[in-house]
Amino acid sequence: MLSAKPFAHITTSTGVDLKTGLLQYVGEEKPITGTVVRNICPASPGAKDWQPSAFSPKTGLLYIPHNNLCMDEEDVSANYIAGTPYVGANVRMYPGPGGNGGEFTAWDPVNGKAVWSIRDRFPVWSGALTTAGDVVFFGTMDGWFKAVDDRSGQELWQFKTGSGIIGQPVSYKGPDGKQYIAVLSGVGGWAGAVVAGGLDTRDPTGALGFTNAMKDLPQYTTKGGMLYVFSLP
Repeated sequence: MLSAKPFAHITTSTGVDLKTGLLQYVGEEKPITGTVVRNICPASPGAKDWQPSAFSPKTGLLYIPHNNLCMDEEDVSANYIAGTPYVGANVRMYPGPGGNGGEFTAWDPVNGKAVWSIRDRFPVWSGALTTAGDVVFFGTMDGWFKAVDDRSGQELWQFKTGSGIIGQPVSYKGPDGKQYIAVLSGVGGWAGAVVAGGLDTRDPTGALGFTNAMKDLPQYTTKGGMLYVFSLP
């Protein structure tokens, strides 16, 4: 363990023991059966879920698409019924400090600090792609595919796709010698379940509490899948 400085808001631990690699937990934030524990940050998806980060050897920065979510949790006794889901917790997620559900952060791993960060209304659930042309690509849950400057974070270009983006952008060279960027648009996954599954936003505990954090998403995107390919000049 070389470094464990947080890139997101944390209330559940005070840090990491660099000798053992173990988290130093905050006892008051430990879930207890029958008790509602509030302001647990990050929420159960973590500060970052599956979404791949991208490292640029040119800038030395790691580009992290991540979440800014907290939650209230009440552990309950779960009865197992074969063939049905069971969790044993009532959960309600909500945006963390600042009121935004996600961020896209350029992180300096050597100095353990953010160089720049872009806030987003929803968790940034897509992967990141960095190129030798000093551009970073990522998508948003409300369907925007964006290109930003890898050193400053300045937005260079954006395109509105038909559905939220949770896929991984890729770059390739075509037979015509041009560089292409491709991304799959199609909201879904845990974060997009409120749209993909048509969940009732009046139930804040739906999708293990993610519905409450994403209750506005149906106003910004619809379900559906399409592959988009863009050529670079």
